Amino acid sequence: MTSKDTTDFQQTLQSPVRAYQEGLEFFMGKGILNETIRRITVELEQKGIAYSVTDAFALNQHGYRRFTEDIDLLMTPEGLKRFREELVGLGYRPAFPGATRKFRTTAENVPVEIITSGEYPGDGLPKPIQFHDLEQDCVVIDGIKTVTLEKLIELKLASGISAPDRLKDLADVQELIKLKNLDADFAARLNPYVREKFTELHRGVADARNRERGEL
Repeated sequence: MTSKDTTDFQQTLQSPVRAYQEGLEFFMGKGILNETIRRITVELEQKGIAYSVTDAFALNQHGYRRFTEDIDLLMTPEGLKRFREELVGLGYRPAFPGATRKFRTTAENVPVEIITSGEYPGDGLPKPIQFHDLEQDCVVIDGIKTVTLEKLIELKLASGISAPDRLKDLADVQELIKLKNLDADFAARLNPYVREKFTELHRGVADARNRERGEL
C-alpha cells in the first residue's frame, strides 16, 4: 500500500475494510475527514475568510453521529470568490472542469462543497428561510465554527418540505429531536414557515415513545 493510498479519501471509501475503519475513527474525532476539516478551518481563518460548517458535518457537531463523505461549508459570496482566488491551486482543486462550488482537497482528495449565504435550501427557490448569517447563526464547537442547532433544523426542514428528493433532511430532524430530547416548545424558536412540520415530526417521535411504553 502506498503512502498516497493511506491518505486518499476516495481510495479509502473503495475498500470496505478501510472505509469501516475511517468511519470508526471519524466518530472518535480522528481519521482523514476530521484531520481535513481542522486543516481547512485553520487555513480559512488564516486568510480571514468567514465560514461555518453545515449539513452532515454540522449534524455530527451537534451530536448526531452520522458518517459523511464530504464537507459542506457556508461562505459569503465574497468569501467563495476569495477561496477560488487564494486557495484553489494551493491545496484545493475544482472537483471537475469548470466547477465553481465543488472542490477536492489536493492532499486528501476529500470533496468540499461551498454554499453561499442568501441561497435557499431544498429546491433552491425563494422561501422565508435562507442560508444563514455567518455571525448571527454560528456557534463554535470544538474549535470549529458551526451553524447553530436552530438554524440547522430550519434549513433541514425547509429543504425537506420543498424538495421531494430531500426527505432524508426530515429524517435528520427527527433524529435530532430524539438525541437532543427537544420538546414541542422548541418550535417557537423556529421560523413560522417550518414550525408546523417540526411539530408534526415531534409528534411522531412522541407517539413512537408512547407506543414503546405501552401507552397507546
